[in-house]
Formats: sequence, C-alpha cells, structure tokens
Amino acid sequence: MAQKGVQLDRETFSCSICLDLLKDPVTTPCGHNYCMNCIKSHWDKEDRKYSYSCPQCRKTFTPRPVLLKNNLLADLVEELKKTGLPAAPADHCYAGAEDVACDVCTGRKLKAHKSCLQCLASFCEQHLQRHYESAPLKKHKLVEPSKKLQENVCSQHDEVMKIFCRTDQQLICYLCLMEEHKGHDTVSAAAERTERQKKLEGSRQNIQRRIQDREKDVKLLQQQAEAINLSADKAVEDSEKIFTELIRLLEKRISDVKQQVRSQQKSEASRVRELQEKLEQEITELKRKDVVLKKLSHTEDHTQFLHNYPSLSPLSQSTSSIHIHPLSCFEDVTAAVSEVRDILQDVLREKRTNVSLTGTEVDVLLPQPEPKTRAGFLKYSWEITLDPNTVNTQLLLSEGNRKATFMGEQQSYSSHPDRFTGWCQVLSREGLTGCCYWEVEKRGRGVSVAVAYKNISREGVSDKCRFGRNDKSWALDWDNNKYTFCYNNVRTPVSGPKSSRVGVYLDHSAGILSFYSVSETMTLLHRVQTTFTQLLYAGVRVFRCSSGACAELCKLK
Repeated sequence: MAQKGVQLDRETFSCSICLDLLKDPVTTPCGHNYCMNCIKSHWDKEDRKYSYSCPQCRKTFTPRPVLLKNNLLADLVEELKKTGLPAAPADHCYAGAEDVACDVCTGRKLKAHKSCLQCLASFCEQHLQRHYESAPLKKHKLVEPSKKLQENVCSQHDEVMKIFCRTDQQLICYLCLMEEHKGHDTVSAAAERTERQKKLEGSRQNIQRRIQDREKDVKLLQQQAEAINLSADKAVEDSEKIFTELIRLLEKRISDVKQQVRSQQKSEASRVRELQEKLEQEITELKRKDVVLKKLSHTEDHTQFLHNYPSLSPLSQSTSSIHIHPLSCFEDVTAAVSEVRDILQDVLREKRTNVSLTGTEVDVLLPQPEPKTRAGFLKYSWEITLDPNTVNTQLLLSEGNRKATFMGEQQSYSSHPDRFTGWCQVLSREGLTGCCYWEVEKRGRGVSVAVAYKNISREGVSDKCRFGRNDKSWALDWDNNKYTFCYNNVRTPVSGPKSSRVGVYLDHSAGILSFYSVSETMTLLHRVQTTFTQLLYAGVRVFRCSSGACAELCKLK
C-alpha cells in the first residue's frame, strides 16, 4: 500500500509535458502545474499572438500569463525525490525511429499508446488519460498507433475525409462533396468500409477454403508418397529375393554343367587313353612281325624260306578306324547353354518384363491454365478408344474402336454386364484424369458428346442411363448444329458456330469441363466448374435417326 501511495504522489507531481518530476514548478491560472521551462517552450511555439492555451484543459489566456515559481510544490517535489524513485521513464518507453511518437510530449518523446482519428494525433499513456476522463473526448475513435494519420486529411481543404465517392472511387471531405464531387454517388466512409468488409470476408472465406483444400491435397500427396515409397521398397526387396534365387539357380546350373562336362571329359579321356594303349600295343606287335617278315624275305635258301613261312601266326584283328573331332566334342553343351541364354534374354527384354512406374504416377492436383489455342489443347491430347463391352448392340464399332455407327439392327456382341442395353451409347476403355483433350467428328443428324462416371446405370432406357440426364454424367447434345448442355436432367441451350467437330477439354483435379466448336478457330460453347469425385470416361451417344449416323474419336497425333 505504501508503494502505491508513493506512485500516486509521483504522478501527481509530474509535468504533463515532459512527464518528469516538476522542475521549478509553476501553476497556470486554470490550476495545472508544469515545469517553468516546459510551459514557456510550449507557449513560445504556439502560433498565436494574443492567446495561449493550457496543454491539459485547452483553456486559453489573454494576455500571456506571468508565471511564478510555486515554492510549495517545489518543496514537495524535493521530498519526493528523496524516496529514490527514478525520475524518468525507462528507455524502452521512449519512441525510436520505427515507433509512433506521442504528439504532445516535448523534448524526448514517449511511444504513442493510441492514435485518435478525430484529433489526428497520437498520445502516450499519460497524455491519453484525457480521452478516458473527458466526456467529449470519450467519443473519439481511438486506434492502434499510426504514422499515417495525415492521409485521413484532405490535402485541398485540410479537413478530415469521412466520405467515399463511388463515382471516382476515392475518399473526400465534406467540402469536396459540395464542390468537385457534387452530384456524385457518395456514401460515408464507414458504410463503404462495411460493404467492402463483407466482400473481404467473402474473399477470406474463399481463401480459407482453398487453403483447406490444398492442405487436404498436400496430405493426400504425402500419403501417396508414403505409399509409393512402401510399394517401391517392397518391390525392390521382392525383386532382390527373386533375382537372388534366380542367380542361385543359375549358379547351381553352372556347377551342374561344369560337373557333367568334367565327368564326361574324364570318361572320354580314359576311353581315349585305353584305345591309345591298344593301338600302341598293336603297333609294337606289327613292328615285331614286320622285322620277322623282313628277315624271312631276305632268306636265300628256298627250302628254308618255305619251311619257315607256314609257321608265321596270322595278324590279330585290327582296331577299327577312329574318327576324332576334338574341337567339337562339347559343341552341343555350348549350344544348349547359348539357347538358355537366349531364352533368358527374351524373358528379361522390356517387352516381356517392363518394370515401369506406370502404376504409381501421381496426378498433381494443382490446376493448369486452360489453353488458348488449338495447338495448346493438342499438348493434352489423349488416344481414346471405345469399349466394346459397353457399346449398345445397335452400334457398330470400327476404325480401331474409335468410330460408333448406328446400324438400326442388332450387332453380334457377347453378353456383358457393362453394356448399355437401351440408349445407343458407349463409353471409352480409358479412364480420364489430369488434363486431357479429345475431339469428336459427327456425321448424320445428331450425337451426344459426354463424360461419365463408371458407375452410371446401363440397363434400360431410363434417364439414369442416358448421358446428361443424371448426376453421373455431363453431355453436350449436338443435333443439326444446335447445341444443348445437359446435366442431372437440366437442359441449357448453347449458342455457337456450325461445325462437324467438337473438342472436349477436361481438367479433372480442377473440376473443369469445356466444350469447343472446332473449325479454323476454336469457339468455347460451354464450360463447367464443379468437383469430380470419381474417375471419368469419355462417351458418345448416336441419335436413332437414320442408318449410317456416326460419331468418331479423331486421331490428333
């Protein structure tokens, strides 16, 4: 409690100009106290010749009052100083270069606590007290300290601008309203602020929704990235196991082939050595007999020759002729191994085991700007074919399943649950995602160019099966060069130039579906902005008018 009393005394005996304890205190005729130098400096700066005001109550005096030192106050201030309390605010309370300074403080200015839009001035906490105490000042609008208060003042009339001219889209004062802005559409600045605040809040809500959508997209992409990483890691692990097993099998097969070849090599070498020994023995015997026969042939005594000739033993059976091809003994093995190599090469070629990332491609959800020219659209062109499993039996598919022709009689298609049984229409085989563009050529009276979810109904002739007559499909009916856009059984007439070709642009993630008339130039017929919740498929319906009417998906590449 004592400390609080001291603090009150200090505030009581402080100068409201310098906010320090009074120095040579003087009292004005209205009863307020100031440092002598502070009030003299204040009055010296006033641009009046015969009138001087009190900085606190704004009371004016004429002539300038003669000020004398208030000795009682001076003694009290000296007593207060003896308490040892700091005589000035802390340094952090003073205004720096980036701060808004109090407009009332003299000397070193304090930081402003509030700015007043009526006074067009900024005040520190001490000088702001009058706005809390004085009834007229309590009605003033106080805002956070601002250095731009003078921007609220009309540069021409030096008046506060409280009016907004909608004709010229600018703030004006009441004098501007009576002169150059007379007769203009004007409202109060507060009213214009209220209207624009509503628009601003609407924009913020849109931005916040976009932020939420993008945060969801980021989360989905994070989940996709995690799924891709897990799938890739598993694929690498499984592939390593499979190839390791394959390598182990190959190594075992290599070992078996080596063992077989070496075993056969040993067997064949042993057989060759055995034959070689027999041949060498035969050669030895033959040489021996040759020596005997040679000796006998040189005997001159005919009787002796004839006597010894019958005693010669006959030659043993000669070994059969041997045909050896040492360079081709194991050619069959080499050929067999080469054949295995060729088979493995075929298996590992890209056309048989195309190890690709087609199943993990990420469709980035950020919207792409819609092209302005046909060349720009063609960058997104897709090769689309029609699905024979969905085509109505009165339509004939041709041109590589890109053309559907009304025949007026049943065609031979096998039964399938995806087939449209009532309406003469067909869906594409390919699902559409990301940004894609295709064109449809019409011959005959009328066709319907559409996109649809895969779960659209197929059985019968009800609207739940017909393109554009339900919430699962969007269609542009194109009959005798008249266009009608249809969705959920709501038909919207569309105007556009005559053409035999319609282009369709889809940005699945952005929810944009656009139809264009294609001739020498492209003309937008209708654009849809929505949210697609499933994969879309292109579709065409041929009107039952005359045999030969057809719709064809054009080749664009």
